[in-house]
Amino acid sequence: MELKKIKLGSKGLVVPALGLGCMGMTAFGDTDIYGPADEQEAIATIHRALELGGNFLDTADLYGPFINEQLVAKATKGNRDKYIFATKFGWEIDDNNQVTWGINGKKDYVKKAVERSLKNLGTDHIDLYYMHRLDKATPIEETVGAMAELVKEGKVSYIGLSEVSSETIKRAHAVHPITAVQSEYSLFERTVEERGILQTMEQLGIGFVAYSPLGRGFLSGAIRSMADLPEDDFRRSIPRFQEAYFHKNMELVDAIAEMAKDKGISIIQLALAWIIRKGFVPIPGTKRRKYLDHNLAAAQVELSEADLNRLEGIVPLGTDTGDPYDEMSMNKLD
Repeated sequence: MELKKIKLGSKGLVVPALGLGCMGMTAFGDTDIYGPADEQEAIATIHRALELGGNFLDTADLYGPFINEQLVAKATKGNRDKYIFATKFGWEIDDNNQVTWGINGKKDYVKKAVERSLKNLGTDHIDLYYMHRLDKATPIEETVGAMAELVKEGKVSYIGLSEVSSETIKRAHAVHPITAVQSEYSLFERTVEERGILQTMEQLGIGFVAYSPLGRGFLSGAIRSMADLPEDDFRRSIPRFQEAYFHKNMELVDAIAEMAKDKGISIIQLALAWIIRKGFVPIPGTKRRKYLDHNLAAAQVELSEADLNRLEGIVPLGTDTGDPYDEMSMNKLD
């Protein structure tokens, strides 16, 4: 099974129909976001992704910080040209390698951040470089102007934005063509659709990459109660997983699982196939080969118009499944 390839945006970047989110492969600060990390299995997963044609890797300087990019470098050493690297900057990391939790999109910081990422990734160029969050104190024109210079210098091939509004996308695109926007998107999170952001991207020829395509694990079918989440799991702090929403969301999961069963696939494969059918690139995160194979098989699933209607009838646009972040992080969105 070789993954089909699609054009991401209209600037020439071609990627597999599914990418691989690498964030969970390493610890974050003092915690393992999605359980303990296993470096050898993570590296084997990245190698397996290449075998199956899933060579689009998504990371960020924030993850660790830096150790996720370093893991990607280790896994791809000697094979760099066979992979497509996407990484991000914007969450400010100081000279002591501490995350300040501010956002920095100033020109000098962009230059500093890219040099750090190039070093950590062990490469001389980044295929797709995203601004991780909008710096509301710096004009987007300054940030994207600095990113455009990186393209001219050959350090970056394509530029992207993450979690931004239509207005920001239009202003950014006027400075330098934006190839892709990455935002949270799943059957449980369709804000980009509700706000007309996908429409803006389509008009401008910008591709869309969907992170957390399984609703932060809800759509994996593995979470049946709060007890299924470890005590230090960050999802315990977000509204979607709290009492007010949990049981209602479980009812939606059960209805989606029923449809998946009718189609002879898993709920995970149905959730991912829905995103692919809409023309977007999901980047489910996994750090184990067995889950990778299962996820990538979603690209083979055919969904008809009737399937789409049934699925979107279960979770209609505008369904309130709870915010995907705590209040502080919600305030960082554009």
